[in-house]
Amino acid sequence: MSGQSITDRIAAAQHSMTGSAISKAVCKATTHEVSGPKKKHLDYLIHCTNEMNVNIPQLADTLFERTANSSWVVVFKALITTHHLMMYGNERFIQYLASRNTLFNLNNFLDKGALQGYDMSTFIRRYSRYLNEKAMSYRLVAVDFTKMKRGIDGVMRTMNTEKLIKTLPIIQNQLDALLDFQANPNELTNGVINSAFMLLFKDSIRLFAAYNEGVINLLEKYFDMKKNQCKDALDIYKKFLYRMTKLSEFLKVAEQVGIDQGDIPDLSQAPSSLLEALEQHLASLEGKKTKELNADTRASTLSSAVSSLSSTGMSFSRMDEKEKQQALEEEQARLQALKNKEDRASFRDMISVLFEKLASGGAGENSETQLSAHLPLPPRPEMQWSQPGEKKLTGGQNWQNKTMSTTQWSPAPVVPPQMGQMGGVPVMAPQPMMYNQPVLRPTNPFAPMPGAQMQFM
Repeated sequence: MSGQSITDRIAAAQHSMTGSAISKAVCKATTHEVSGPKKKHLDYLIHCTNEMNVNIPQLADTLFERTANSSWVVVFKALITTHHLMMYGNERFIQYLASRNTLFNLNNFLDKGALQGYDMSTFIRRYSRYLNEKAMSYRLVAVDFTKMKRGIDGVMRTMNTEKLIKTLPIIQNQLDALLDFQANPNELTNGVINSAFMLLFKDSIRLFAAYNEGVINLLEKYFDMKKNQCKDALDIYKKFLYRMTKLSEFLKVAEQVGIDQGDIPDLSQAPSSLLEALEQHLASLEGKKTKELNADTRASTLSSAVSSLSSTGMSFSRMDEKEKQQALEEEQARLQALKNKEDRASFRDMISVLFEKLASGGAGENSETQLSAHLPLPPRPEMQWSQPGEKKLTGGQNWQNKTMSTTQWSPAPVVPPQMGQMGGVPVMAPQPMMYNQPVLRPTNPFAPMPGAQMQFM
């Protein structure tokens, strides 16, 4: 199925009649058309999340209603739209999702009646679980891991030991839900699932970057921890190594489906000797007989591991900065296009008003000055004339000449025709009119015309 269905058009018309712009935008973003939600509808909904007079619960509920549809296309696009708003919308959108008791309940969703219905339904169930886990993570820590500050002075690098050990498993759970999407290149066969995969790809980079920094902080604190803390930290580190392998497989899929290799970060694993050093240290704390590394060797191993993981972190940061730069360039292009559109509209309005005034004679003496100030018209040659005599009103019905003379016209030098632009249409500059015959005026302006009959009441 391609294109908007009759149902889509009817639903959009209903929302237009009721004046619900948000509902109409949601409907337009989640049509039956087998392609990702259109950017203009997503941009409008993002704008809505930043408006204080917009009802965020109503917006979210409208998206939830669309997931009750029987079509896999509509449901998948509703999830994509929700994910997009969680990533790029105002934070109060994800705050509301985190505050809800229930989110997407699509564990049993299945579209049996459409092409690709069975295959896409599987990915819908996995995708909805990830979005639920993403909202749950925000509920637990009141922060979106994909948006938190990173670097040496970032959130995960400065977190204390106790909080760090509680936070890293939450990141692990969210990353597990993301990697469980498990789409092979042969299964990314349409614009809908491809849109979802791109959002997951971007989330995976940012999420693992926070995860990576938390593990670096954990390793730096490890040899100063208590026994129970070391046990938990060692378990976290082992799971981290496993997830790094799974992420590598996920990124290989991204490369195979056309994502530029320069946008895919490099993953550098810590040397295997680090894991051995961590296990030996824990064994010594538990009183087991083991040969623990001396302080210098242990410090050298730790330094090498931190250096490798920091290199991975820098690779993630470069990808993040590149995306920010692309977003900035797109925003500047959009603002420039909007400015050009407003300038054209303003010019058309100005021309319309000026011509209305000229047509009605209401522009006054300065109408030509106003027009020439805004249009590239050539100047009109001024008429030079002298009038040595004038008429004098003497009363009654007769005009008498004080000085009988005729008006003498002295036109300015003829200027070659020049072309101008008026509203984008070429126009020819008007040429001066020349009068060589004297102007005759009747002595009695009230005298009847020849052949006319005067009637008196």
